[in-house]
Amino acid sequence: MARFAGKSIIVTGAGSGIGRAASLLFAAEGGRVIVADKTDGADETVAMIAAAGGTAKAIRMDAGSEPDVIATVDLAIAEFGGLDILFANAGISGGMANIFDTTPELIAEVLRVNLIGPLLAIKHGAPRIAERAKETGRGGAIVLTASVAGIRSGAGSPAYSASKAGVINLAAVAAQQLSGSNVRVNALCPGLTETGMTRPTFDYAREAGKMDRIGRLNPLHRGAQPDELARAALFLASDEAS
Repeated sequence: MARFAGKSIIVTGAGSGIGRAASLLFAAEGGRVIVADKTDGADETVAMIAAAGGTAKAIRMDAGSEPDVIATVDLAIAEFGGLDILFANAGISGGMANIFDTTPELIAEVLRVNLIGPLLAIKHGAPRIAERAKETGRGGAIVLTASVAGIRSGAGSPAYSASKAGVINLAAVAAQQLSGSNVRVNALCPGLTETGMTRPTFDYAREAGKMDRIGRLNPLHRGAQPDELARAALFLASDEAS
C-alpha cells in the first residue's frame, strides 16, 4: 500500500511508543516523515525507517515550546516542500499524584506539554496543511493523541486526565474552526498501551507474574500495543477517513 505516497508528515513523540510505530507505518506507505522527539529516540526511529527504505528526518523538539513547534513545521516545509499531515502525539504522564499531592507546578507542566503542545501544533501546522490542500486539491489531516483518561475517571492522574479532556475538546473546536479549509482534526483516545510511559507498569506485571491483570477491565482483557493505536491514527490521517 502507498496511502501516503509523496505526503509530508510530522509525528511528535516519535522516539518511542505510538509515535515511533506511526512513523514507521507512515514511511512504509510512502510518506516522508519528520520524526520529532526530545530524546535520542528520534534518531533511532529515523535509522529504522532508513533501513526499511523509507524517507525521514529527525528533529529534537519540546512539543510545548512554540519556537520548537515552529522550527519543526519549517523543517517539513524545507525538506519536503509543504505539510499534509500532523500527528501531535507527544505527551507526558506527570506521575500518579492524587489531587491533594498535585502541585500547581506539576499540573502546569503537564498542561504545557499535553494540551498547549497540540494547540501549538494546530496553530502553526494547520495553515500550512490548508495551503497544501488548496494546492493539491486533496484534504489534509491533524490527529491528536488524547486518552480514555480524558473521558472517564480512573485511567490517569488528575493532571494527566484534565490535560487529555482538554485535547478532546480542542480537537472538536479546531475541527469546527477549520471547517471549509479541507483540514480534518480528530483525537485518538488510547486505553492502556505498552509505551515508554507505561513500561514500568508492564514490567512490574511481568516480573510479578500478573500480566493477566493488565487491561483486565477491557473487553479484550489485555493492554494494547503501539502498532494497534498507530494503525488507527493512520486511518484518521488517510484519505479513507475523508
